[in-house]
Amino acid sequence: MKKKEKKKGFIFKNIAGTSNYPLIDVDHPQLFRDIFPYDEVCKVKFDHKIELIDPPDDIYITDTTFRDGQQARPPFTAQQIEDLFEFLHRLSGPNGVIRQTEFFLYTDKDREALQRCQDKGYRFPEITGWIRAHKDDLQLVKDLGLKETGILTSVSDYHIFLKLNKTRSQVFKDYLKIVESALDHGIIPRCHFEDVTRADIYGFCVPFAQALMTLSEEARLPVKIRLCDTLGVGITYPGSALPRSIGKIIRAMIDDAGVPSDCLEWHGHNDFYKVLINSISAWMYGCTFVNGTFLGLGERTGNAPIEGLIMEYISLTGEDNGVDTTVITEMRNYFEREIGHHVPKNQPFVGLDFNATSAGVHIDGILKNEEIYSPFDTNKLLNRPLAVNITDKSGLAGIAHWVNSHFALTGKEKIEKTHPGVAKINKWIAKQYDEGRITCMSEDEIEHQVRRYIPEIFVSEFELMKKRAFDMAAHLVDQYIEEPGIKSMDPQKQEGRLKGLVEDYPYIQFAYAVNGEGIKITRNITQAVDKAKYHKIGLNEDFSDRDWFIKPMSDGKIHATNLYSSRITGALCVTVSGPIRDEMGEIVGVLGLDIRFEDLTKAEA
Repeated sequence: MKKKEKKKGFIFKNIAGTSNYPLIDVDHPQLFRDIFPYDEVCKVKFDHKIELIDPPDDIYITDTTFRDGQQARPPFTAQQIEDLFEFLHRLSGPNGVIRQTEFFLYTDKDREALQRCQDKGYRFPEITGWIRAHKDDLQLVKDLGLKETGILTSVSDYHIFLKLNKTRSQVFKDYLKIVESALDHGIIPRCHFEDVTRADIYGFCVPFAQALMTLSEEARLPVKIRLCDTLGVGITYPGSALPRSIGKIIRAMIDDAGVPSDCLEWHGHNDFYKVLINSISAWMYGCTFVNGTFLGLGERTGNAPIEGLIMEYISLTGEDNGVDTTVITEMRNYFEREIGHHVPKNQPFVGLDFNATSAGVHIDGILKNEEIYSPFDTNKLLNRPLAVNITDKSGLAGIAHWVNSHFALTGKEKIEKTHPGVAKINKWIAKQYDEGRITCMSEDEIEHQVRRYIPEIFVSEFELMKKRAFDMAAHLVDQYIEEPGIKSMDPQKQEGRLKGLVEDYPYIQFAYAVNGEGIKITRNITQAVDKAKYHKIGLNEDFSDRDWFIKPMSDGKIHATNLYSSRITGALCVTVSGPIRDEMGEIVGVLGLDIRFEDLTKAEA
């Protein structure tokens, strides 16, 4: 194996080794029960050996908002993914601080979103894929013209023995086979060492990494490794032992397995409140890349927040490298208002209370010099001026400033002091003090008045509920239009699948398929209590003039109607419909679902 040349960093203690580490096959899984007893909180073990930090010459961020981020919430629409990709590009800057982002490839929606983002022609972030270690999945990567893909290669015995029901040597061979296939196609494989912080590092991970580096040399293409702290159990304490020690894992990869720093990436989770510090430590110990998501979205407790990584990047490197930090506020507003994702008020950098001051003594300091209680110019870096509480001395300008800062309003969204609602709030405040009030107004009090007099800046709970319900129903249609029985356009096969659908989801009032001419080809599939009410709707009913048919046929997308009162059941309903495509991709029909809105919102809750 080629010896890795020592880089010209500022630390020279860590020298790459040259030993070969054989795979250690075992009859029984190594579950580290002394560290992970399961019926107790996991333990920290120390070996009292200190790993020195050794950061790479360059560090970068990678993104998994469209992969891991979507595993924590209803899937984004193709348009939302395109918009968020635009935010990533702008935040990253011209030099690609956010170097890559990864996509699912399995559904038409995934591929549509990916192609929309490809069409933008941006260099950064580079679009990569994520697949299982299956040959068929690799074909998807090739068909979409991607240069790199992540491949799920679980490395702990928890996964190898208990999930995959295989031995170490079996998965070792399986993983190398799919990596070889990717390299044969000229695709850079990025092996995701899932659950690495519970894995046998020198019995499996290092031998596997060495084998990957051998394949890389032979193919003359890089093979990357993503170290996945799947349960967030990684730790940074000096002298802590494997497999939890982040420093020892990374140095094992670099010094003993011979993996170059620029082929190493860290992917963390926040199960133990450590995701950000663990991710930053990965940089410090030698990973070039650290993976995160917008707002820290991700499975269970989430991933490292991109906005936090950006701030740490600037802090560590001493420069912004072209990063536009004001995009963070725009991104935050998009999640709140367009996606309907609630951002906690106290979330750093993006929460409404992040740069708001409430304590009277702090307000006094802020008024004298804002640097006393602010670590940086939030107005310049985040386009969010400092907010202070309101008194009778604030005036129209002070109230408008509070509204814009508290609700993170930017650009055309900003409220001017001439807004009639500002005057009404000012009048209300003056009345409070005329009646003898001497304390400043609380945030909740002012927010209540803003909701009353400036309601247009809010998305109503009903609208958010409606949007979440629509997204949920659209996701259901998106799943079923891909099923072979539905795609067959054979009414009997379709009816069988639709019956199961209606049984599984009681809020579906009526399910049906129409052909390319809008003619209903399936019998009435309804809930049992509604069956008699639909006797007037039979086979061959012509729906070609309905919007739910016309729109999917014309643009190939999933559509949801506005709310309406069903003339058959009297319930408040929404119709969600999507195109049915044949094997050649031609639209041959439409699947429609009439859904009881109230029942859907209850199921969503």
